[in-house]
Amino acid sequence: MNFRNIHEHGLVRIACAAPRVKVADPAFNAGRTLEMWQRADEAGASLCLFPELGISAYAIDDLLLQNPLLDAVKAALARLVEESRTLACIAVVGAPLRVEGRLFNCALAIHRGRILAAMPKIYLPNYREFYERRQFASGERTAALSVDLCGQEVPFGPDILLSATDIPDFVVHMEICEDVWTPIPPSSYAALAGATVLLNLSASNVTIGKSEWRHALCKAQSGRCIAAYAYSAAGTGESTTDLAWDGQAMIYENGALLAEAERFADEPQLILADIDLERLVMDRIRQNTFGESIDAHRDRLDFRRIGFELKPDRERDLGLARAVERFPFVPSDDAKLNELCFEAYNIQSHGLRQRLASTKLDKVVIGVSGGLDSTQALIVAAHTFDALGLPRENILAYTLPAFATSQGTKDNAWRLMRALGVRAEEIDMTPACRQMLVDIGHSFARGEPLYDITFENVQAGARTSVLFRLANKHNALVMGTGDLSELALGWCTYGVGDQMSHYNVNGSVPKTLIQHLIRWVAQSGRFDDEARDVLLDILATEISPELVPGDGDKPAQKTEDFVGPYALQDFNIYYTTRYGFRPSKIAFLAGHAWSDAHAGRWPPNMEEAKRLAYDLPVIKRWLKVFIRRFFETSQFKRSAMPNGPKVSSGGSLSPRGDWRAPSDASAAAWLADWERIPD
Repeated sequence: MNFRNIHEHGLVRIACAAPRVKVADPAFNAGRTLEMWQRADEAGASLCLFPELGISAYAIDDLLLQNPLLDAVKAALARLVEESRTLACIAVVGAPLRVEGRLFNCALAIHRGRILAAMPKIYLPNYREFYERRQFASGERTAALSVDLCGQEVPFGPDILLSATDIPDFVVHMEICEDVWTPIPPSSYAALAGATVLLNLSASNVTIGKSEWRHALCKAQSGRCIAAYAYSAAGTGESTTDLAWDGQAMIYENGALLAEAERFADEPQLILADIDLERLVMDRIRQNTFGESIDAHRDRLDFRRIGFELKPDRERDLGLARAVERFPFVPSDDAKLNELCFEAYNIQSHGLRQRLASTKLDKVVIGVSGGLDSTQALIVAAHTFDALGLPRENILAYTLPAFATSQGTKDNAWRLMRALGVRAEEIDMTPACRQMLVDIGHSFARGEPLYDITFENVQAGARTSVLFRLANKHNALVMGTGDLSELALGWCTYGVGDQMSHYNVNGSVPKTLIQHLIRWVAQSGRFDDEARDVLLDILATEISPELVPGDGDKPAQKTEDFVGPYALQDFNIYYTTRYGFRPSKIAFLAGHAWSDAHAGRWPPNMEEAKRLAYDLPVIKRWLKVFIRRFFETSQFKRSAMPNGPKVSSGGSLSPRGDWRAPSDASAAAWLADWERIPD
């Protein structure tokens, strides 16, 4: 096993080619096809897709009905079959084929000296610039099940899936151009029959705006089918007698664009992407309506499965031909991040707005520490009360210092409360906490510097208790402030502690996103300059629970010293809860995302000091902490978590929503897989 090889983690690499062609010259076209096929093979691709009728060229009209041309196509295919014996990569090429006295526009899959299948185009456009029915027959009702080609009996028909016997879930379907433009594309049935990789060999001349529509089709089809969808269109060299060609090629996976070729390029284009087969299959399992669609259309799912042994390269480190965001909850694209922050902020606000309306309350109580989470909850409250036309004085904000509260965070809490114009008060929790420590006989009450979990939780519990009693007094709702990251790691005090509230707007927002939400609000002009300045100061403060006394100016504790970098733990949370990945795969992806601080894109406005790199040993260390805390020690806290709105995909641990698990589970299975990660 090579841990760094993509095939060990449920991925397979595919390629799309947009080669140069010569009109009605199969020998030339086969040569250019072979060159790009070899490039794809050297790059570790297991499959390479070529355009529709790429062996003959597409726009040759009645030349398709000339025997010399068709004979030259057969000779070109024979050459490709022979050359394929030394290539591990499958080539899927387009060519016209004579079968039982008719001509079919076909997709052919060639692998290691064998033509795996020939699939005819079903829907033949005969409108506007297209006249395919003049030359071709539809493959919809062909009676032939095989065709004699290059000395082989080749499976033939529209009902074929290609299934690798040595790559789990690598099941391929081929359709051609117009097939995907129809109301129910053939690939829809193929996906329901088990295909995970859907291919479209296209010619598709270019007109203004057509590229965007192709993107929409491929994106939607990949999303609806929970599949990869690869598309390759004709380009340089096709006849421009009446049409033009842009060589558009793209690879989508479940609605996400993984790779795209340059259009109108002077040179042949080859794009690569690694498809996560495991992710697709697990998503199909989760989305029960996919299975119900299988049941509803079972009479249309009678596909023949043609098996083949791929024998992929399992030894080399092939790298990873797909982008892995360092922060899966935080886009690195400025426009997307802006849109995400807008939506997240408003989801939180609308959730709180509805809860206030349903409870017929017009006040909230919130504890403000000067840290990230309470800051985000407070600005959401301010926005909500503005939208409801309620005075901000109805937001009853309290800073609750105790033994470990630093002067810097307390000052920021006061600055923020004043800047937002909420009703602000301070209640010193030190006497109440000291009395409880006396009552329970804790050593700290006798002057010993014992800062254990009891000492910490006395403070957290006292704060929450007083907030609930204040809510009783003022007929108000207690707003929670704890975030998704803390809930996942169990980094919260259960019951009478920061785990509990009447409503928690932050419960499905990870720590890494909260930082960007605060910055987005600060820079958006929603509040005045005074508020903006304190928000930026809070962003620069070290994350700390402030439960152990320090020097009085700065927090003595650093949360990430205990639970690990939130950047890594949020990565672990996302891929565990959203996709159910095993720890070894999460570590593999994290290694590609985090090993080089200078590679890839960072979210906008990310401070240079926070642009860190983590090597595999560090990733492995904190992943073990995550596994133990998430699976074994903290589920009971999530099973009793308060209400709050779901904000992002993969971002809810509510027992009433996305995550339901027993509180007494063992982490043994996850830890056993964790052992596979090299040191």
